[in-house]
Amino acid sequence: MIFRRLFGHGRVPRPGTIPMGEAVYAIGDIHGRFDLLQDLLTRIFEDASGYPSDSFRHLILLGDYIDRGPDSRDVVEALLRDPLPGFDTVRLMGNHEEAFLAFLDGETDGLDWLAFGGLETLLSYGVSLRQLPRTDDAVGTLRLSVAAAVPRNHVELLRGCVLHHSVGDYLFVHAGVRPGLPLEMQRPADLMWIRDDFLRSKIPLPQRVVVHGHTICDLPQDRSHRVNIDTGAFASGRLTSLVLRGSERRFISTSDR
Repeated sequence: MIFRRLFGHGRVPRPGTIPMGEAVYAIGDIHGRFDLLQDLLTRIFEDASGYPSDSFRHLILLGDYIDRGPDSRDVVEALLRDPLPGFDTVRLMGNHEEAFLAFLDGETDGLDWLAFGGLETLLSYGVSLRQLPRTDDAVGTLRLSVAAAVPRNHVELLRGCVLHHSVGDYLFVHAGVRPGLPLEMQRPADLMWIRDDFLRSKIPLPQRVVVHGHTICDLPQDRSHRVNIDTGAFASGRLTSLVLRGSERRFISTSDR
């Protein structure tokens, strides 16, 4: 019974509602797994077709589209279009997108980004790297190579990602929120990078359920005041979507079948 509820075969009321007639499908961290994204989008489309009375459908992507998996370029290319016809698409900024852009803009040397998944992104764009850049000249040369290899519209899409989005009682962010602070006082760094302080807190954001990714869990976590849907797709093969209608929430995963 618990397994069935986790993966969408049952509907369990939880705190938080969205406007009647609307539907939300939120997708966790993709990390270069274009194959899983295609699979999950197909499942979402099939699921939504069973609700012809929906008046408005949201597709909310929680960030971390790139790095770690093999096909970051294909994922970004797919997100340039509306991935699902008839859905309003919202793309959130993840910490991996921020790290990539910081390197491209000359704000960092990129070594940390390369170490936590950037190398796979370079390969997906055809940029080869025999060794990590250890001098300023090597960093500059790599930055120029990346700027030449990554299409401008890919970069513009990542720059256009938003930090948060709200539907009804739900707040969608990449990583979480700083406990005890209202939304208007949240720092971008926390929305994209926070982990332990948020995960350990029992204090909910007032009148909000926070939907996030960023921290890998084996199965989606429903903690009433927060929902984590980062199921480690790049390694587990399980990409997860949270589905919201009215006061109900459930999950669809690429490992359902």
